[in-house]
Amino acid sequence: MSNIHVAGERLHQIILAPVVSEKSTRVAEKRNQAVFKVALDAKKPEIKVAVEKLFNVKVTGVQTLIVKGKKKRFGKTEGKRSDVKKAYVSLADGQEIDFLNGAAPQA
Repeated sequence: MSNIHVAGERLHQIILAPVVSEKSTRVAEKRNQAVFKVALDAKKPEIKVAVEKLFNVKVTGVQTLIVKGKKKRFGKTEGKRSDVKKAYVSLADGQEIDFLNGAAPQA
């Protein structure tokens, strides 16, 4: 694999947001993976470098998928939601990314 260099601004353009859902939480617990919404033009090596630099973790693999936007009706007008690209990022053993970072309410 060639050396991929990603500049500072591009890092934040590649990783758009974490996906926090039941499925992503289950995947994080069972497979030690994190799920991100990424730019449609982002490539797997770019995603790997961006996650490693932004979160200081070791990435072992990246799987991507594109979720096609649904067709929706707004009264008489028909529209379409945007396509979204997701990345399932596998982390090395002992590594984890905490998105909540203590945001859970204290009992």
